Amino acid sequence: MTVNEIEPTRPLLDELPDAHDQWNFSVRHETPTQRLDRNYAEILQEVRVAQTGVQLLLAFLLTVAFTPRFATLTEFERRVYVAALVLGAAATALLIAPAAFHRLVYQRRLKRQLVEASSRFALCGLTLLMLSIGSALLLILSVTLGPALAAWFTAGALGWFSLWWFVVPMWSRVRNSGTR
Repeated sequence: MTVNEIEPTRPLLDELPDAHDQWNFSVRHETPTQRLDRNYAEILQEVRVAQTGVQLLLAFLLTVAFTPRFATLTEFERRVYVAALVLGAAATALLIAPAAFHRLVYQRRLKRQLVEASSRFALCGLTLLMLSIGSALLLILSVTLGPALAAWFTAGALGWFSLWWFVVPMWSRVRNSGTR
């Protein structure tokens, strides 16, 4: 018997409750399915924050080419502009990807795959967003301060983003890995 063209299946071995599911059930009293629903909702909230930033950046970058000053950019500055624009567009695609993925797997019992893919999309989208911001900074600082100072400030900014977005969370993850 099929429901909405979906054949009922038996759970696969990788769909059995894992250590996270067992912990969540004992502490939060939530089933594996409830955990997946909560995880997906949390990812969507995180992505909403990042989407606002990438949309503002991309909107700014899309208008730059139509300003009178754009014609005066050096070849280096034009290439940095293109990099910032393409990275911003790629970040936008990845940060919107969880919604598209959800729409295409809706009612297919693929919530675990949706959560895993959405988590990867969000992480890769944040990385591209950071690089797009760095490129935009390099462009603006190159125009205002010159390429040498721009490179130093941009490297510092990328280090700052990397510290708070990746290094501190990974340090916390490693530091607390034995507390499970």
